Amino acid sequence: QGVLVPGLGTFAVVPEQINSTEAAYVVQRPVFQLDMDMSCLRELVFPTVMIPGDIVIMPLDYWWLSQTNSLPPDVVRGCVEETILLYSFQLRDMQRPAFAFENIGILSCQDNVLCMQFHCSCIAGLESQDTWVALLLT
Repeated sequence: QGVLVPGLGTFAVVPEQINSTEAAYVVQRPVFQLDMDMSCLRELVFPTVMIPGDIVIMPLDYWWLSQTNSLPPDVVRGCVEETILLYSFQLRDMQRPAFAFENIGILSCQDNVLCMQFHCSCIAGLESQDTWVALLLT
């Protein structure tokens, strides 16, 4: 249900109940809980997202990633670690690059607010019944 990207944060899918005047909906909603070195986040604001304790969090599967791009797992691990390190250095140097996650979304900084914006296709892929409710929530 969740994946920890060391040095960056945790992606998870959490159920959220929404009550309306007509019905109650439970939708699967993607969330991102930032877990970066606070020294690189000075002057930045970021939403506090809490992932419920009953959500199972797994470490990033470098072996699986290596199967998708034909690189050895240790090379994939090194690329991920170096990319996150570069991103944190850019934030520390007051640069505001966007960090794109294919098929998931974009971690970006707008007006000194660092937040994760999920792609509509990611949200729709998680929630088949109440897609519009999930899209509006996220």
